[in-house]
Amino acid sequence: MPSATLSSKGQLTVPKDVRDDLKLKEGDKVEFEKLDGRYIIRPRNRSALEFAGILHRKGQKAMTVEQMDDAVSQELAEDNERIRAGR
Repeated sequence: MPSATLSSKGQLTVPKDVRDDLKLKEGDKVEFEKLDGRYIIRPRNRSALEFAGILHRKGQKAMTVEQMDDAVSQELAEDNERIRAGR
């Protein structure tokens, strides 16, 4: 299991195999999340452009922002009605 030693300045050197697994390179940022008393390290090195098209379904036409707003409004109205009806 990889390990690191905390320096007097509070710095850690991430072991090479961990950097490689996380695809970290110089200047990348990481975030730490506390979950059930443990910390998770997560790379913040992905560009928003990498996410372009991940929701696309083959053969499905792209929606306009107005269509998305209408769909969300409709779902919220239906959910509100369900809650009021006690279902």
